[in-house]
Amino acid sequence: MIRDESLTYIIVEGNVGAGKSTFLKLIKQLLPVDIIYEPHQQWQQVGGTENLLERFYNDTNRWAYTFQSYAFVTRVKELELAAKKASQNIQVLERSVFSDRYCFAQNCFELGSMNSLEWKLYQEWFGWLVENYTVKPHGFIYLRTDPAVCYRRMLKRNRSEESCVSLEYLHMLHDKHEDWLIHKKNISSYLNEIPVLILDCNKEFEADISQMDAHAERIGNFLTTIQTSAQNQNLSCKKTLNESTIE
Repeated sequence: MIRDESLTYIIVEGNVGAGKSTFLKLIKQLLPVDIIYEPHQQWQQVGGTENLLERFYNDTNRWAYTFQSYAFVTRVKELELAAKKASQNIQVLERSVFSDRYCFAQNCFELGSMNSLEWKLYQEWFGWLVENYTVKPHGFIYLRTDPAVCYRRMLKRNRSEESCVSLEYLHMLHDKHEDWLIHKKNISSYLNEIPVLILDCNKEFEADISQMDAHAERIGNFLTTIQTSAQNQNLSCKKTLNESTIE
């Protein structure tokens, strides 16, 4: 996949139940961005009939590798499609292949749901595909939410596929997000250079206008900083290229 240099890619990350979908809907109303939601429907209707997401949660040991592989493919396809029909310069994604790798797949391996061979295979093709075919983001927005709050929200929305998700599991995923986005533990070097905006999302921001406005202001400033940095880098690259051509 060839990156469209005219687009800015921002990824919203967070635990199950952090409020990502609600957050993105509100951001769409407040800021001029295109939203790319997780391809849940594709996971729930593989071939029109098979619910892979439900199978993953009900029998994780059997379906972990299959689901993580399919999640990668569908995310990249959604991003490619969105780039072709972009109406705004900023593309905001709900999660990414990076949270798949550093949170969900990593957690599956540590729990024994992926065996050592599957984990080695996953890391091998993941590294190659990310390097050659995946768009690198300009920034991450981390909806930092206490696992207990996530658990209450998850129970409230009552999705059938999530009926077997435990609070303990959410704690594990929370730790993985913290290690990746805050502590920068055991991640690819280029991810260290990508800025992360951390938002406290323990409060119910959907009905709190002041809270949402505060988030929107911080996000607006974050996007402005990122776009300015990207423009400066492009100018620097063009200058270097011109100088090289002259020589």
